[in-house]
Amino acid sequence: MVITWRRLLFSLLFVGLGLLALQIDIRPVLALKGQSFTVFEFLAPAAGWFLGPWFGAISVLGVKLVDLITRQQDFTLVNVIRLFPLAFAAFYLGSRSKLITLVPLAAIAAFLSHPVGREVWYYSLFWLVPIAAIPLKRHLFANALGATFTAHAVGGAAFIWAIDLPAKFWTNLIPIVAAERLVFAIGIYLTVLLVNGLLVVLLKTLPKRVSRFLTDGLVIQ
Repeated sequence: MVITWRRLLFSLLFVGLGLLALQIDIRPVLALKGQSFTVFEFLAPAAGWFLGPWFGAISVLGVKLVDLITRQQDFTLVNVIRLFPLAFAAFYLGSRSKLITLVPLAAIAAFLSHPVGREVWYYSLFWLVPIAAIPLKRHLFANALGATFTAHAVGGAAFIWAIDLPAKFWTNLIPIVAAERLVFAIGIYLTVLLVNGLLVVLLKTLPKRVSRFLTDGLVIQ
């Protein structure tokens, strides 16, 4: 992980955008009363694409921490767990290492270690998607699909232990998860393209030396 002040600057800018994105709800989280998915589901993984896996994940974690503190929310088990899924999604999107597959594999193992998880073992098959997407990672949409299911894997594996939910609940979630994650993958894909396009247009208006100076350490295509 190469630390440059440019990456730090863009990380701070991302934190600001992320805090705004967290204010826009998409839909409630069915298993968690009072919790919602937000536009940040689209923006967070993009941090890994532009800033790299480590800076992207740390930036996402920073956004979630700042939001938790500024909203004066308690550090409950649920709130702490929700800090991490999108950070792993950002890491997945920005990572080129096959070792990232250890995350969904560990999630499957944790899920199946739970009595209810063993009963609905087929739910964890969703988390094979990030593994299957590895050979296609150079294609942005496949990468986005792997990223959103990585977030889902981390959250699912944690919440089956944190919240007492019956097997029927997990089974009923299957069609919802399939549709939800497809929408999130499309959102991530479009967000990366949009941000990339805006950066390209912006940098074309600046002198080449300034453009190279500002974008050192960023991934812009």
